[in-house]
Amino acid sequence: MVASPQYLTPEDYLRLEAESLTKHEYFDGEIYARDGARDGHVTIAGNLAALLRSHVRGTGCRVYISDMKARIEARNRFFYPDVMVTCDLRDQETAGYKRFPKLVVEVLSESTEAFDRGDKFADYQTLESLEEYVLINTRHQRVECFRRNEAGLWVLQYYLPETAVPETATFCLESIGFTDTIAALYEDVTLEPSEEVSEA
Repeated sequence: MVASPQYLTPEDYLRLEAESLTKHEYFDGEIYARDGARDGHVTIAGNLAALLRSHVRGTGCRVYISDMKARIEARNRFFYPDVMVTCDLRDQETAGYKRFPKLVVEVLSESTEAFDRGDKFADYQTLESLEEYVLINTRHQRVECFRRNEAGLWVLQYYLPETAVPETATFCLESIGFTDTIAALYEDVTLEPSEEVSEA
């Protein structure tokens, strides 16, 4: 990722991004070019977007993939989530970004995993509309759902394939009342090799 050399206002960023061939995320005046995604990453995001699009059809909710920005005004950020669902009519007023997502999904990559779990999640938590933040692994079949409970705390639930009958294992996105199989989510995905841990 390469930072911009000068401070940019959100308006500057949106204007430049509309003309740029490379996508950039915006961090309080600076922009960073996004790296390209690998096959498994793109396939998982595409699988989920297709499943969710069928699920929300006719509900007024909209599903967006990685070309749509999420704006986090409280932190002066713009991110490109892998998948995002918004059911807020106010989001139909802005064609280039959405401010009121209900669900945000990030597919983990080696280069971005720490950020997706840490600072980016902290930024997303400032969105009052956000009910669920989901991380999907590309090295293992594993879905992590962080849900905001009634006390405003984020509670984690893991979804893993069942060893006995893996094709029946399911995952649930409670924010939009969606359930499907982990097998459908990972269809046609070749898992990336795990990093080997060297012994001391």
